[in-house]
Amino acid sequence: MLATSLYALGGVDVVIMVDLCTFIVAFFALLIFVRIPPVNQSGEEKRETLLESAKTGLKFLNRNRMVLMLILFLAGVNLVASAFDAVLPAFVLPRQNGGEAVLGIVTSTAGIAMLVGSLIASVLPPPKDRIRLIVATMLFSLTTDNFLMSLTNTPVTWCIAQILGYVPVPLMSTSLDVIVRSTIPVEMQGRVYSCRNTLQFFTIPIGFFFGGWMVDVVCEPFMERMSPDSLMVALFGEGKGSGAGLMIFILGILGAAICLIFGRILKKYKYHESV
Repeated sequence: MLATSLYALGGVDVVIMVDLCTFIVAFFALLIFVRIPPVNQSGEEKRETLLESAKTGLKFLNRNRMVLMLILFLAGVNLVASAFDAVLPAFVLPRQNGGEAVLGIVTSTAGIAMLVGSLIASVLPPPKDRIRLIVATMLFSLTTDNFLMSLTNTPVTWCIAQILGYVPVPLMSTSLDVIVRSTIPVEMQGRVYSCRNTLQFFTIPIGFFFGGWMVDVVCEPFMERMSPDSLMVALFGEGKGSGAGLMIFILGILGAAICLIFGRILKKYKYHESV
């Protein structure tokens, strides 16, 4: 997201420069300020191989179905979100009121919205039902952003869509982290988190491929065949970018379906906040 904004506003040289600067800052912050306390290990503990550690992590997730279902839910969310990220340039760039500068502004708005959402999450009291909050925020995010983005044709409304779509994300991630960290024992977190990251984020490259393929092979050719007075043209416009608008609308429907399906599945699980 940030790379897209920087590339649109300043080119690849700016992206590389910012990437190197952030790496240097993070590297020295970890080297100088972060201290990892020593872990007392018993000599009787068996050293696990990589495959054994992965198997242990998967077994733990299989026994804790609430955490597993949340991870699979977020995998579906990441599929839709990454497809949206892949489609967004094809939606904004060809428009008469679009272009690289507008794409940079729209993607930057999403980053600012997430920062605002993080500030809101830091001052809000703990929710009564974290699982319900996770599902509700993602349902709101995936529907408002995708539908408002695809059905409007002005940069202002695109930025509003990004704000509505990205402000709730930190609220979701905060509750998810609380559930995962408090449910998984400290001695198991390394193995379980590795499995969690694999399951939760493997859909991102799939989403990028899916989004680009759908726009180029399905949606754009479909919109080219539509007559100027058709309903599809009235909804998504005509010419380059209309197919991307159709794809973003489809992603809104897909995101809503994922949230509603997993909402029913997760309804039977209760997370009890430790005092």
